[in-house]
Amino acid sequence: MKLAITYAILALIATAANIAAQDIVIRGYTGSFAVLISVVIGTGVGLVVKYVLDKRYIFQFRARNVAHDSHIFLLYSLMGLATTVIFWGFEFGFDHVFESKEMRYLGGIIGLAIGYLAKYHLDKRFVFRTDSL
Repeated sequence: MKLAITYAILALIATAANIAAQDIVIRGYTGSFAVLISVVIGTGVGLVVKYVLDKRYIFQFRARNVAHDSHIFLLYSLMGLATTVIFWGFEFGFDHVFESKEMRYLGGIIGLAIGYLAKYHLDKRFVFRTDSL
């Protein structure tokens, strides 16, 4: 139960970083593809924040060297592709249906919550396996 609570808190932190990055981009740039650019940047920020938090507090991962850490980050990112489709689907879907920034962010938050739940299981099975660490 402690792990689930910790994971939920860390997921909230990464979600806040993602949405905050998106909002900063939208406030600074309102031109063509502003929403797409903000979502891509938010996704990148959220990915890095979540990786740092997960590897330390959820999986207690310690890289042997930079190459090993880079390899694990690449696997972590690849596992995130499927969950990113879920997240983006909700965020862009809410944006299309409701046509408001607040509802787009709500869709993003819902998509991230679903994606992070799936991502934990993918990461545990394929990225931070004890036999590969």
